[in-house]
Amino acid sequence: PADPLSPQEHGLDFQRLLDASAYKESYRQDMIRWGEEKRRADPGFFCRTVVEGAAQPVWVSGAGGAGDGAGGRGAGADGAPAQVVSDTRRLSDVEWFRDVYGDAVQTVRVVATEETRKRRNWVFVAGVDDAESECGLDQGVAFDWVITNDGDELSLDEQLETLLRSLRGRL
Repeated sequence: PADPLSPQEHGLDFQRLLDASAYKESYRQDMIRWGEEKRRADPGFFCRTVVEGAAQPVWVSGAGGAGDGAGGRGAGADGAPAQVVSDTRRLSDVEWFRDVYGDAVQTVRVVATEETRKRRNWVFVAGVDDAESECGLDQGVAFDWVITNDGDELSLDEQLETLLRSLRGRL
């Protein structure tokens, strides 16, 4: 879940739910179900939670594999507030950010081959890895940026530098 209140309400360790541990996996389906219920009731629930107190997000990234909603705040080149919203999972999230922030939103998808993911100890789990929380952005989104992360550090660094230069130029 994107907000730490729900895990606390259920006696869960929020920090441990953010890592790739067996602890997280034992609660993963329940977290997905809880998140879906929240989204059905209010599609912008998690998006508003992430940007609370921020003046303007700079980019939204969609990447498979970690967990719902994490945000990071910083400052742009001119000192203006900037925000990175990492790990969006659904088309409705991307649409919400685009509706609210317009052209300021830059979408970034990080991809890796299945072979690379398996080398990183990823194992497909039916009912989890094929759920919307994991593949909701696999179709229907025209990403502004696609970054390939297959283990080639030089290539990754070059891609990220290009992305960062572009984003700094937009601030």
